[in-house]
Amino acid sequence: MTEQRAYWLAWSKINSVGPILLKRLQDYCGTLETAWQADLKTLGQIEGFGSKILDNIRVGRSQIHPDQLLTETLKTNPNFWTPNDPEYPRLLLEIPTPPSILYYRGKPNPQENEGIIPMVAIVGTRYATEHGRRWTRKIATILAKSGFAIVSGLAAGIDAEAHQACLQAGQRTIAVLGTGVDVVYPASNRKLMEEIEHKGLILSEYPAGTHPDRRNFPPRNRIIAGLSRAVLVMEAPEKSGALITARYGNEFGKDIYALPNSPDLVQSKGCLKLLKDGSQMIINESELLEMLGAIPPLDTPQQLSFLSQLSQVQPVEIPTVKMPLLAPELAQILKYITTEAIAFDTIVEHSGLAAHHVSASLLQLELLGMVAQLPGMRYELINQ
Repeated sequence: MTEQRAYWLAWSKINSVGPILLKRLQDYCGTLETAWQADLKTLGQIEGFGSKILDNIRVGRSQIHPDQLLTETLKTNPNFWTPNDPEYPRLLLEIPTPPSILYYRGKPNPQENEGIIPMVAIVGTRYATEHGRRWTRKIATILAKSGFAIVSGLAAGIDAEAHQACLQAGQRTIAVLGTGVDVVYPASNRKLMEEIEHKGLILSEYPAGTHPDRRNFPPRNRIIAGLSRAVLVMEAPEKSGALITARYGNEFGKDIYALPNSPDLVQSKGCLKLLKDGSQMIINESELLEMLGAIPPLDTPQQLSFLSQLSQVQPVEIPTVKMPLLAPELAQILKYITTEAIAFDTIVEHSGLAAHHVSASLLQLELLGMVAQLPGMRYELINQ
């Protein structure tokens, strides 16, 4: 087990080798250790391992020594799980892009990780109204007291209200960060983060010392959605990170709920759009509890189930398209998408970016109305 942890760590450092390619490595080589020792000619025979990725592997393997990396990691980030560990949160194994490494601080609860205690995400804007704050406290408190574990992102506003309400109710809460588990962001939540560490759990896919970077927060949102049986959006503008969490929830087959408010308020427009698109409306606590109670129990767990569910795709030739003015990471993804559908892992291969960054960028492009997702994790350009 220890040896395999070393190789999960090592492969996590190789740019653009995400869960789909890890699945193919394991299928072809048997273990990630064997894959690490395989020559590039052998790896080049595996679908999806083009020249750019092979070059990343060549450079990475010349700089990384797995056993040494594990020893160094245990000094600075001693608490982490890989998908090969039995403690790894079960529901994350079922999403297309589970973190290769999941760092934690605090007190893990095996029943949460196994899905026995259901987790529910409560997310929303940093600039919450009193209406949003009041309802967040009310909903978080009753759900926590009713046996649900509450997951959020430790941001200011709605996230902080949800975490604080759980703690005040004497219950656990889980914070998923876009920084290292030792970095407080925002600084105003330092005391709250310390309390969560003592009474709940802090998670991140980023190693200790990772400071805030706007590119890291959309991928963080996929973990919030992946851990949860349902996603509750309490307040959100039309271009909110909370909507990215909801989109991930939809992609992962989770139930989405939204709190209505006046259409005159910027903070309510994202929730109203969710409701228009078919999300469940939060009307009162008792009805919400009844709907959440109807979520079916999980099937018999299967470790690493995500590895057997990832689809196989054929590489395709990628034409160039004219790009609008966008943030560099979005423009880099958009240039590989045309009106002909292209598979997710083909975009990962050609872009050379990590799978979770590609997924986050695609969601942002969807929110901008520039890209559409098709069945089978395929994407196409929307004619403007």
